[in-house]
Amino acid sequence: MTAFIHSYTRPQQAAAWLKQYKGKKPLLALVLGFTETGLIPGISAAGATPADRRCTALADAEFLLRGPQVDPRFPLPPLQAGASPTFISRAVVADLGLPVTVFNAGLPQAPSVPCIDLEGLPAQCLSSGRALPPTTVKRLWQLGLAWGEQLAAANEGYLMLGECVVGGTTTALAVLLGLGIAAEGRVNSSHPTCNHAQKRSLVQTGLARAKLAAQEVDPLAWVAAVGDPMQPVIAGMALAASRATGVLLAGGTQMLAVYALTRALADYYQMDWNPQQVVVGTTRWVAEDTTGDTIGLAQATDACLLAAQLDFSASRFSQLRVYEQGFVKEGVGAGGCAIAAHLYGGWDQAQMLQSIEALLAVQMRLEQKSLL
Repeated sequence: MTAFIHSYTRPQQAAAWLKQYKGKKPLLALVLGFTETGLIPGISAAGATPADRRCTALADAEFLLRGPQVDPRFPLPPLQAGASPTFISRAVVADLGLPVTVFNAGLPQAPSVPCIDLEGLPAQCLSSGRALPPTTVKRLWQLGLAWGEQLAAANEGYLMLGECVVGGTTTALAVLLGLGIAAEGRVNSSHPTCNHAQKRSLVQTGLARAKLAAQEVDPLAWVAAVGDPMQPVIAGMALAASRATGVLLAGGTQMLAVYALTRALADYYQMDWNPQQVVVGTTRWVAEDTTGDTIGLAQATDACLLAAQLDFSASRFSQLRVYEQGFVKEGVGAGGCAIAAHLYGGWDQAQMLQSIEALLAVQMRLEQKSLL
């Protein structure tokens, strides 16, 4: 381990993985998805209003690839507090020249940046018990397998898999519970204090309406019932890519759910994969969130959990300092990108903060100009 990257579970696997991929340049695959769960008032802080949250993934992807612009097609939505985690990811991607491939797994409208359209669908609210058509989920899983193999073969480093799905920690909870994992009260959220009761109520309604019996079911059936379109894609990518290279699942609760789904699918379909090559990488704010239990959830899913020890307490920007109060925490592969910046670029905390603040300063100047 290093001072900047801390292992919270499976320390031997973490140490071996970090040693193997130190100095290697990753490829970031960002998978965008949407669930109407994210439109429920109060469910997420990733956009101040439901209308904002409909465009969060589109705006984050545009900023990740293009950075600050005078007239963005999808402006970053106002948050309840803080700055989008895409500032963290963009700073790393831009300054270190990391390759990025964007996938549309199911969005209400097309992204403004070049992407691979997997022709998925936005998910209905998980409380329906019918979030996605089973045929769509199966196809997204198969495309994930194919793309995971292709991306692993095209990359000399490792594969970093990120996501942007507003409301995705709630679909993560639903899929985890469907898979039989004790996840209640353990997931995170973009709120300073996780809204466990709201999540639990929605999930219980969705699982009851799904009428699926545990142990008898294809794991993809849980995604179709109460999941989102990102989950089967990244599960397929991680499984296939692990056979050939390292995989960094860049995220918190949502990636722990994807890891659990990957393991369940490998068992159900009796598919070869290499779990030793797969780690989950997030931020300290997620790993140490006292309003959830990320470490316990990682242990319950048997995942190797790493976190970048980002610290914004000394930032000159209040939008970053509020991360220390529990706002935002993670998203758009932020924690994974920070881990990659340390492994590949040798960045420390000071370099990380300097790069992120420089990017935020440019964005704020452009926003002030547009108001004149």
